[in-house]
Amino acid sequence: MTETFSIDITLNGSHDEVVEKVTKALAAEGFGVLTTIDVKTTLKKKIDVDFRPYTILGACNPGLAHQALSARADVGLMLPCNVTVEQSDNGTCTVRFIDPLAMMSFATLGDSDALKRIGSEAGEKIARAAKSLV
Repeated sequence: MTETFSIDITLNGSHDEVVEKVTKALAAEGFGVLTTIDVKTTLKKKIDVDFRPYTILGACNPGLAHQALSARADVGLMLPCNVTVEQSDNGTCTVRFIDPLAMMSFATLGDSDALKRIGSEAGEKIARAAKSLV
């Protein structure tokens, strides 16, 4: 049995349109986008490779991040919550939202009831953001 660690959805629209929609859906659940990595541009610049439009968004809910970091400092290695937007050849985009509960259950992080609670709460918010897009 394969464990999933993301919520995956497919949306119609251009890559840029979908990135904007996803950013707004995350904001509605209290997440700001701290980082935006344009993988296509980065790969072209760094290693001269052509790649499809692909963006990694580093989403953060400050209140939940503060709680998690207060519970265990090394949890910062699992932050922020990443979301990817990938353009497909058929005019759709695949959006993948990380499952925060899966992140907070990694190795010994899963021993902390506080981190599991925070991961669950963040996961509910991420799931609502994803659901609002379909």
